[in-house]
Amino acid sequence: MSYLLLVLGFVLLVKGADFFVDGSSSVAKILKVPSIVIGLTVVAFGTSMPELSVSVTAALNGNNDLAVSNVLGSNIFNLLVVLGCCALVNPVHAKWSLLKKEFPFSIFITVILLLLVSDFSVTKVIKGTESFSLGKLGGLLFLILFAIFLYATVKSALASRKEVQDEDYKVMSPLRSGVYIVGGIAGIALGGDLVVDSASDIAAAFGLSQTFIGLTIVALGTSLPELVTSMVAAGKGENDLAVGNVVGSNIFNILLILGVSAVITPITLDVTAVYDTFILIIASLVVYIAAISKREIRRSEGALFLLVYLMFFVYILIR
Repeated sequence: MSYLLLVLGFVLLVKGADFFVDGSSSVAKILKVPSIVIGLTVVAFGTSMPELSVSVTAALNGNNDLAVSNVLGSNIFNLLVVLGCCALVNPVHAKWSLLKKEFPFSIFITVILLLLVSDFSVTKVIKGTESFSLGKLGGLLFLILFAIFLYATVKSALASRKEVQDEDYKVMSPLRSGVYIVGGIAGIALGGDLVVDSASDIAAAFGLSQTFIGLTIVALGTSLPELVTSMVAAGKGENDLAVGNVVGSNIFNILLILGVSAVITPITLDVTAVYDTFILIIASLVVYIAAISKREIRRSEGALFLLVYLMFFVYILIR
């Protein structure tokens, strides 16, 4: 039964993402807002819903390992696998505004996360035997930064409307666009839940740990909306939507999901979470350098990202 639900979850994710991209792109054109802005907000939020659901539920149940490993695993997956696969479909072009503002901001907040989860103590990290924590104060800081990010993005959207006012667009009606977005979100949310639940059941049956499941199975399951949505967008030439979705989702995951989770209950971690946060920073820098070097991520770089993720997967499998 778990295998049947897994397949059904994948179908819902694929069709939901397809509807969501079409509806979101249409809304962007109706409102005369660049696709990059929609990708950073509406699409990023929609595709981050599975992470939010899993992490908040884990926090409420006191299963903090799953909450944090889900976010860290999802963000690493988004950067290396989602953008890697998109680049293989179509070389991914990145707008200068994204490389100048949102992408560096995502790296900045990951560095803040590293400082917070390491308790600002290099000695504790080197010893590796003590526990670490992300407290309510840290969660509140993330929520404040999230509010600032949303404000800045909306302000940018309003300013950008003037730049695209005279462009001619073929769009769906507002009602149909809304139906596509709502239907897409429903498919993504339900599909993500089915994939995560069934995959976790299958993994647990093989005796795998919660941390491993969080970094791999659950991270993969909750990142499938980002993967499918971004690949569909890339296939349709909506590269701005694809890159904006990944960067926006990573920002949402850290600021909103970890922020809400930590405010609900302080998150206790072991040293491996600190290592994984450091790996996320390295992955972010690698992708950023590749994107900014020629303002695009080429197919060869996409293949390299997938290879790096494979190495990370082997690392968490044997540690």
